[in-house]
Amino acid sequence: MSVIVSVKEVKELRDKTSASILECKKSLEEAGGDINKAADLLRRRGLAIAEKKMGKAVSQGRIGSYIHSNGKVGVLVELACETDFVANNEEFQTLLKDLCLHITAMSPLVVSRDQLDKALIEQEKEFYRKEVKDKPPQIVEKIAEGKIEKFFYIQKCLLDQFFVKDDKVKVADHIKGYIAKLGENIVVKRFQRFEIGK
Repeated sequence: MSVIVSVKEVKELRDKTSASILECKKSLEEAGGDINKAADLLRRRGLAIAEKKMGKAVSQGRIGSYIHSNGKVGVLVELACETDFVANNEEFQTLLKDLCLHITAMSPLVVSRDQLDKALIEQEKEFYRKEVKDKPPQIVEKIAEGKIEKFFYIQKCLLDQFFVKDDKVKVADHIKGYIAKLGENIVVKRFQRFEIGK
């Protein structure tokens, strides 16, 4: 038995998620009229779509910048997408501004884990190993790996960091949300953060 959903409920879900009216109606029906469940369904569908899009080549995009009000910190970010149409889209521009703001505030070192110097990771692991050196070797290694995952990557890698405007969402997932919304792959190609005295 299908659930009948009201226009008001569809509008509320659309305002909350920016998904199409048809997708909102379908998700609400599947969720038995529960708006939170429907939003979760839309988010999962969007992430699945984003995963499929992530392999596509990106040759268009924009460069964004942000200079903090004190004039002592600034950021340049290259954000790429598949078409100039999306690069000119207001949502894409919003994502670019948000990423500039995030990088200014959170000061990541690299975009993704694969860009980290292996020697730096090993040096960090060694630090964690020394903290628990009295434990059995296999436990020491697990603890070091866990701490690298929990502290180091989140501190140094942009995509692993929790988004500055929503600390429940990682930057990678925030970008995937825009991939799902805009229907194109979006990639942070590079960034540069400048700070006086550093």
